[in-house]
Amino acid sequence: MKITFEQVLHSKEISTYIEQSDNVLLSMGYTEHSFPHVMRVAELSNEILTKLEYPKRDAELACIAAYMHDIGNMINRYDHAQNSALLAFDLLKQMQADPEDIAIIITAIGNHDEGTAFPVDHITAALILADKSDVRYTRVRNQDFATFDIHDRVNYSVKRSDLFVEKDSHIELNLEIDTTTCAVMDYFEIFLERMVLCRKAAEKLGLTFRLTINNQPIM
Repeated sequence: MKITFEQVLHSKEISTYIEQSDNVLLSMGYTEHSFPHVMRVAELSNEILTKLEYPKRDAELACIAAYMHDIGNMINRYDHAQNSALLAFDLLKQMQADPEDIAIIITAIGNHDEGTAFPVDHITAALILADKSDVRYTRVRNQDFATFDIHDRVNYSVKRSDLFVEKDSHIELNLEIDTTTCAVMDYFEIFLERMVLCRKAAEKLGLTFRLTINNQPIM
């Protein structure tokens, strides 16, 4: 059966796992990883592949992978990409998804975390770029600025985050950062590895990766 994004979106089981995964990360002091995050990543993944004129079915598979990409956090933050892929395998199999679709989806999920990721195909590359581009102040849940760690400061400083795709040319992450909250170097301290991964993902799509912060080209 050709599994659809709507089916996945309305799965009570998958929704429960997303909620629990976010609860685990909340208890550990992480930024928001719930429905706002996974929906934004799904939308961005779809937008990337649509603008690059990949088949609609590929864009839908990317949406499914994006929606499920963090459910493994309910097991443990470590190896969460691989745990997410294994959980997605079982869930999609129960939903009688085609093996070919399952294979594509779990490949993307299992390769999205910068610690072990590699953009093995265009769907994985789209998920990587969408996930790593979702940096914004609304993901910070700590309300006490005095206790912010560097991840809180960096995310809180990002007042605007836009991803632009130019077919046959480049993909650009454009950020507006409040430098009174966080220095640009703080951003690179925690996001450099992610930006390098984004560059590799863009190359998989035949594009160059650009990073602009406060209207200044960085990469």
